[in-house]
Amino acid sequence: MTPLYRQWIMASRLCVLSTIGPDGTDGSPRGDDGPVVMELDPGTLALPDWRGNNRMDSLRNIVSDGRVSLMFLVPGSNNVVRVNGTAIVTDDHNLRARFAKGDRLPATVIVVTIGEIYSQCARALLRAGTWVSGDQSGGVPTIGEILAEMTDGEEGGTTYDLAWDPRAAGTMW
Repeated sequence: MTPLYRQWIMASRLCVLSTIGPDGTDGSPRGDDGPVVMELDPGTLALPDWRGNNRMDSLRNIVSDGRVSLMFLVPGSNNVVRVNGTAIVTDDHNLRARFAKGDRLPATVIVVTIGEIYSQCARALLRAGTWVSGDQSGGVPTIGEILAEMTDGEEGGTTYDLAWDPRAAGTMW
């Protein structure tokens, strides 16, 4: 990893983790309140596995087929840095402790050996207006509405949506 790639990646608080497994592919957003990954050495990154939707698709895929891709985004920049490589999942306490948030530790850490690293052009994010100010999500359904539709109203709905912000705040780490 070159110094400027390092600077870019350490500025990224959001990346998309892509994996491959026996049931297909998975893309999972990963975010943090600081750098989304930690550099263990110039050829190795560590990505904490913080609480999410508990689907574990990415983790299962890594155990089955270690090939991964990371797409790093930095708010305000329309460029993207991509890393392709191989990964393992570890529950090593000392490594997990390096990501501590108060008394909370990630459940596991994904350790990525970098195979290649490169920049991606800005055209897709420019076309999409990704970093244009103002909320452009009006008119899309809420997650509560989607869950209610999927479960014939047995889960989700307005109750789910109203409870989301306090639930997320209490279980962020």
